[in-house]
Formats: sequence, C-alpha cells, structure tokens
Amino acid sequence: MKLIPVVTAILVASFLYLLIIDRDRLQAIAQIEGATETGDQSEQTEARVAGVGVVAVRSTAQEVDDAVVLRGRTEAARQVEVRAETAGRVISEPLRKGAFVETGDLLCELDPGTREIELSETKARLSEAESRVPTAQATQAEAQARLREAEINLSNAKRLSQGGYQSETSVISAEAAMEAAAAQVQSAASGLVSAQAGIDAARAAVAAAEREIDKLSIRAPFDGLLETDTAELGLLMQTGAPCATIVQLDPIKLVGFVPEVDVDKIRLGARARGRLASGPPLAGEVRFVSRSADETTRTFRVEVVVPNADLVIRDGQTAEIMIETNGTQAHLLPQSALTLDDEGRLGVRLVEGDASGPVARFAPVALLRDTAQGVLVAGLEPEAAVIVVGQEYVTDGVRVSPNFREAAQ
Repeated sequence: MKLIPVVTAILVASFLYLLIIDRDRLQAIAQIEGATETGDQSEQTEARVAGVGVVAVRSTAQEVDDAVVLRGRTEAARQVEVRAETAGRVISEPLRKGAFVETGDLLCELDPGTREIELSETKARLSEAESRVPTAQATQAEAQARLREAEINLSNAKRLSQGGYQSETSVISAEAAMEAAAAQVQSAASGLVSAQAGIDAARAAVAAAEREIDKLSIRAPFDGLLETDTAELGLLMQTGAPCATIVQLDPIKLVGFVPEVDVDKIRLGARARGRLASGPPLAGEVRFVSRSADETTRTFRVEVVVPNADLVIRDGQTAEIMIETNGTQAHLLPQSALTLDDEGRLGVRLVEGDASGPVARFAPVALLRDTAQGVLVAGLEPEAAVIVVGQEYVTDGVRVSPNFREAAQ
C-alpha cells in the first residue's frame, strides 16, 4: 500500500469535514489571515508617508578668508657678484664660501703698485697750482692800480688842454697809456682764471688718484652670505674680474606666478602663507605684483616677503604660496556630505519643506578648501539644513524624515 494516496485521502476528508460539518472554525481561520495581511499593508503605507530617514545638520555660513594658491620658489632678497674696478694682484687672504659678511667688510685687496706715487705727484701739482694764485692776484691788483693812474692822468690832460695849458699830443699820450693799462688788467684777470683752472685740474687729478687707490679694497655692499670663495691670494685680477658672490637671505622672497583670472584678487600688503617641501610653515605679506604679464605663460609675477632671521630658508627651494583675498561666506561641512548629481556637478542635498512635508533637494556648491575640521563650501544660503548621512539614497523631491544633529564648528 502506497503512503501518498493515503495522506491525500486524509487531507481531502479533513477539508470536507470542515467545509460541511465545522464551517464556523474555517471562517475564523480565514479572518485571522486577512487581519494579518491588512496590518502589514498599513505599516508599509505609514512608512511611505513618513519618508526616508536621513541625518542632517543645520549649518550657518561664516566669514572665511579665501586664498589664491600658487606654486613658486624661494628667492634671495639680493644677490650680487662683486667685481674688480681696476687691475691688480690680490694680496689678501681669501674668505671661504658660507661665511657671513657685513656691509663694508673687506673681500679682496689689490696691490697698489705705483698708485701711491702717482697720488703724491698729483698732490705736488696741486700745491704748485695753488701757489700761482697769489702771484696772479698781485699782478691783477698792480694792473688795476696802473689803470686808475692812467684814468687820472687822462682826466688832468683833458682839463689842461681845454685851458690851453697842454697840447693835444699830451691828451693822446694819456689815452694810449690808459688803454695799455686796461689791457694789462684783462691779461692779469686771464692769468688769475688760468691759475684757478690749474688748481681745479690738480684737485681732480688728486681725487682720481685717491679713487684709484680706493678701488684696491673691494668691500661687501650689504650684509649677507658668501656664495663663493673670494679671489685667491696672488691672483692677478683684471678690471671686471669677479671677487665674490654675496646673497642676502633675510628677508627672503617667495616668488610665484598668478594667472590673469586671479591677479585682480591679490592686493599689496595682503597676508600670505608659504609651505616648503621641508621646514616649518612661513608667513609674510605681498610686496610686489607685476603690471606686465610674461609673454610666454601670460602670468604675473608675485613676490611675498618672509622673515628669515635664522637663515634656514635657502634660495631656490620649491614653495606652495597661499595668498589671502577678500573674505567670503562659506559653510563648514563634513567631506562625506558632498555628492554629485546626474550631470556630475559637485554639491550637497538639503532638507526643504513643502505643503506635504520635508523633501530632499540638490544644491551645487563651490569647494573653497579642505581643513582639519571639514570642507569649506560656498554657494548656499546663509542658513541651510544639509543632509550628511543618507544623501546618496534620495533624489530631488523625495520625502525625507530628518534627524538633526549639531553642526561642526
């Protein structure tokens, strides 16, 4: 005897018994199942009415300093190659590179040769020229006295001639004597001018000889570090030959090139920060913004001056420069709150209310910069309810059930 037909017969008999004899019990079972299905449908409807659960923050915009970020390098405040202004043999011991020198320190000294003899000769010529002046002045005074005497004699001769006491020949002789005296005065005056010119020429020669001797001592034009050794002892230097290279590193400059779309944001005196590949962060201010663009890159040179008293910053290091610009309103949000819409735009999802309840809405934002506390974004209203958890599971117009938490400070 097979088992399956027996079980089937028992089930059919039980069903017929309930349907014909115990119908009330069958109806009760059907009512219980219907009630259970109705309860499940009600719970689903209530869930749909309540909306998708999300976590949001009420964020308030704050004033933050925007910044223009540049890639640049460090540059010495001043760098010069000191060269010889005259020829001569080096007679001073060399200074080694890396040494610190102050303004006026001796770098290279040259052999004077015959320059001191030439200076003595020019001074002697000056003394001789100066001695000629008193003689020329005395000659001029004597000539002026003779001219006055001739004028008096001429006046007397004219009066006597008019009274008939002296002939016309005497008057003519007096006039000739006066003209000769006047010529002597002019000659004496020329001699005095020539003597004075001789003094000026001698003084110029003395000054040139002294200047030539001053050129023998090559000195530091400013405080700085020697980038090269000074000229070696015994080296014969020609005019224009290098003696040493000096760099001034305090203060030091951070040099960057800003594109033309951002150049109007930078102002003189603006605060700036710098960051090197190694070393502590730097702080300074903008001292120069170029008025003409580079012909190749169409960018503008910007210089930031940074103190460097301990000389730890070197010339030519790579630097990241951040220059503060005018302040702007921004929200500080968790980086995880950022999302993308269907068009690939960066933004956040907000909680906004309508007649039927709160719904989600996408709002594009502009990312200003990243901080340790979160990201600073612009483009939102001063007050905004931003979804920080669950924004990826809702779209525009979807009803949400927000749970608000405290915003980051």
